[in-house]
Amino acid sequence: MPCEQQESGAPPARYVVGVDVGSTVVKCHVYDRAAAVRGSSCRKVESIFPRPGWVELDPEVLWSQFVGVIKEAVQVAGLHMRQIAGIGISTQRGTFITWHKRTGKPFHNFISWQDSRSADLVNSWNKSLLLKVVHVIFTILHFLTGNDRYLAPSFLTFSTQQASMKLSWVFKNIYEAEEAAKNHNCCFGTVDTWLLYRLTKGSVYATDYSNASATGIFEPYTKCWNPTLCSLLSIPTSIYPPVKDTSCNFGSADSEIFGAPIPIMAMVADQQSAMFGECCFHPGDAKLTMGTGGFWNVNTGERLFASRRGLYPLIGWKIGEEVVYLTEGCMSDVGTAIKWAQDINLFTNVDETEKMARSVVDSQGVCFVPGFQVSVNDPYICASFMGLKPSTTRNHLVRAILESVAFRNKQLYDIIVKDVCIPLRSIRADGGVSNNSFVMQMTSDLINKKIEKPANADMSSLGAAFLAGLASGFWSDKEQLKKLRRIEAVFEPQKDSEEYKPAMDTWLQAMKRSLRW
Repeated sequence: MPCEQQESGAPPARYVVGVDVGSTVVKCHVYDRAAAVRGSSCRKVESIFPRPGWVELDPEVLWSQFVGVIKEAVQVAGLHMRQIAGIGISTQRGTFITWHKRTGKPFHNFISWQDSRSADLVNSWNKSLLLKVVHVIFTILHFLTGNDRYLAPSFLTFSTQQASMKLSWVFKNIYEAEEAAKNHNCCFGTVDTWLLYRLTKGSVYATDYSNASATGIFEPYTKCWNPTLCSLLSIPTSIYPPVKDTSCNFGSADSEIFGAPIPIMAMVADQQSAMFGECCFHPGDAKLTMGTGGFWNVNTGERLFASRRGLYPLIGWKIGEEVVYLTEGCMSDVGTAIKWAQDINLFTNVDETEKMARSVVDSQGVCFVPGFQVSVNDPYICASFMGLKPSTTRNHLVRAILESVAFRNKQLYDIIVKDVCIPLRSIRADGGVSNNSFVMQMTSDLINKKIEKPANADMSSLGAAFLAGLASGFWSDKEQLKKLRRIEAVFEPQKDSEEYKPAMDTWLQAMKRSLRW
């Protein structure tokens, strides 16, 4: 759907706002034309755990936090809301809510991408005869046509991280949502859609291509909601929002909220936003994000790549006629595992972990298997330490946790190199864990590649601001954005990756023993 441009008669404004609604925090930064941060605010996201495996967010609390960080960041910058050229909103993906079209009342809390309530449904579908038939049909179509559009469905498997299965669960278990959907009165929205709906007092109902493509319900090849999948899962297609460009005028926030009608100039999924913030604009540019979870993304240009080994295609962004595709591989429990270790007093401050890991020669055979969140490949994987000994210290445990991050980075990198037929031009890292030089150096050693780390690790906020700035005319083009990049550190290989082989082989054995718990 085409987007309106910001009104040409609007007074010039000197700042843009980038908001990142993540899994653990809501952050807001105010940027000037040099992309320097002039004001910031951050609030912790409070997850709700009503039952084992269930993870929810209170929509009213999230709304309050979202509005609060924007007001506070602008105030810290010493600015008035009328000086803001536009807002860019980056959001966690796959987290969704449904609400009544007429009343605006939610049928349930946000169901987080981390939620595993659909694990039994996922397991049942992945073993079903119907899914096997789907695989056969699309395998034949791919063989006969050679069209990559049919490749991904030929090995389709469901995951608890996708919105599709949890949405199917909603209509099987929440009567009010089911009835509203039958009467075409049910709205579905990921976090971006719901925030836009609230910002505009219900006058704008939309999402963008990056968020839509990350739901598991949107077909990136046709750029439409997938009617075949919806039919299989008994999800009515009437519930979905229109899909707009990533960088464009989505309307303005109601003046009652901020005291001025601030233009909403971009909505983008967090990983795609981080790609844009890292200026990964060319095919072969790769981004490694290590936050709550871990994500490898590769810009594949105009081509879509899928892999039987866990890589999946996404729309990176759509700006006018330009559509950029990505391939993504993900891993759970990166920042989550480190936060857990802090909660059980393995260390006091995250900054200590690097020194603790380097204080011992190795982990003394101790392996950490991540599994607090749901694994894409095995929803029943068990988090565990293996190889514990009487001589094991906190330092060994911390090193084992950090090593597990680097080992999984190596796993995903190897899959990308083998399955994506595009040479990698550059690798850029971001996210909170990228501040840990032990993890960064070990990853560089294992993959034998240079990794750049930006001065500002909050790339999702910056990417949203860049996209909003382009739509509002605050910045002219991507070439200008490239000149604003600031690199803080470059990690180059210092050890032969073969030196890590015994430790990684032991870790792989530990992983195998933790599956299907």
